[in-house]
Amino acid sequence: MDNIASLMHGFSVALTTHHVLLMMGGVLLGILVGVLPGLGAPNGVSLMLPLTFTMDPVSAIILLTSLYWGALFGGSTTSILFNIPGEPSSVATTFDGHPMAKQGRATEALSFAFLSAGIGALAGVILITLLSGWVANFALRFSSPEFFAVYFMTFASFIGLGGASPFKAVVSMGVGFALASVGMDSVSGNIRLTYEFDILLGGISFLIAVIGLFGIGELLLTMEEGLRFEGVAAKVRVRDVLQTAAKLPRYWVALLRSSAIGIWMGITPGGPTAASFMSYAMAKRSSRNPGKFGKGEPEGVIAPETADHAAGSAAMLPMLALGIPGSATAAVMMGGLMIWGLNPGPMLFIERPDFVWGLIASMYLGNVVAVVVVLATVPLFASILRIPFSIVGPLIVMICFIGAYTVASKEFDIWVALAFGIVGYVFKKLDYPIAPLILAMVIGDKAEDAFRQSMIFSQGSLSIFWSNALVSTLMGIGLALLLLPLIGSLLRRLFGRKTLAPAA
Repeated sequence: MDNIASLMHGFSVALTTHHVLLMMGGVLLGILVGVLPGLGAPNGVSLMLPLTFTMDPVSAIILLTSLYWGALFGGSTTSILFNIPGEPSSVATTFDGHPMAKQGRATEALSFAFLSAGIGALAGVILITLLSGWVANFALRFSSPEFFAVYFMTFASFIGLGGASPFKAVVSMGVGFALASVGMDSVSGNIRLTYEFDILLGGISFLIAVIGLFGIGELLLTMEEGLRFEGVAAKVRVRDVLQTAAKLPRYWVALLRSSAIGIWMGITPGGPTAASFMSYAMAKRSSRNPGKFGKGEPEGVIAPETADHAAGSAAMLPMLALGIPGSATAAVMMGGLMIWGLNPGPMLFIERPDFVWGLIASMYLGNVVAVVVVLATVPLFASILRIPFSIVGPLIVMICFIGAYTVASKEFDIWVALAFGIVGYVFKKLDYPIAPLILAMVIGDKAEDAFRQSMIFSQGSLSIFWSNALVSTLMGIGLALLLLPLIGSLLRRLFGRKTLAPAA
């Protein structure tokens, strides 16, 4: 009940003319970011972040989260009409969404996508409302060993549950740790890894890294693929949307299952992309007619979209309550909180309840606004993709470089963004995950501080990480997640041999 009372206070903060206009503007910008290939939600949020430095933190976070919702919806639009996923998490939507559009059912596909996405996002926000206060209160028991154990568990979960090769996840994370170490050591005050370049004394901005990795890196891939925009025209009418909404209850099992998958993958570091693919696979596996999937099956649109948006909203829970981002976009937002002078974690609920609950309330309102706005603007944003990519591509590069320069007004940052763009391109080509690198850059120094403080308290003894039931449990879970790929490999070999034995 305390959370409900806090949420009502949050609505009084979020329901102002200024904040509602910010939601609408953020959603429109987000849809544009989602529609244009080569941008994406993390890059869109990072490009907008420097413009929020002079804003009130509540207004700033409402703008950024609304942009995030809009980007997810924009990615779905291009997936269905053009067979071009504007977001990685929208790839699964193309499997049945585009076939529906080619069959003349574009409005039905878009309506199913947006309505189910709204339901998935609502499920994630309800979870945050119910659990955030409890998680924050629980986390107040933490000291430096417990915080390090949580960070260790987060890093381990990206290795054990991230979906990519564990070795590649470790390499990506190691690069992030190295980049996070550049500059002044926060504990001793020593200068590290600057190689006598004064410009590196302040470290490497994670914002510049994100702009390069997600913006320029994705654009280089898009150029290599020789992308051509050929799509299906669509005009969304209210009557058609209402008719589609009436059919949605038939798929209540898929909605519930996909919401649960999305919430789980949002809290853990699986993220929206893994959630959408997993939900699509589960829907196909449990269907009575799996052969219809890939040919225009509505459930093939509903399942990934619901999971995608549920994961996107649920990822905000560990960021707010524990200071641990559950996705790349949440990591960028967490960096924004620290720039605004706020410390994500349990104390945020005590020190700035207006910020936390204003944000949660805006997530309810922002998703409703996003559904309405995206349905009304589908023809407008679809027409943008008819502009030749030879024009769109250079504009995206220009936006990325302007965003990189805006962060600190340094020409050097433009070159850093370009370097990270090349790194992002190489990582994508070699199938190395980028999210662990961003995670390590954002919270690597915090994990290091917690570890070194723990070592000071214990006079160098690692036994402090097993000194009580709470920290022992967290470290045990982290070790189990770290060893999960190895255990899975051993089990597959064991059962594989047993399967082959009778045949021999």
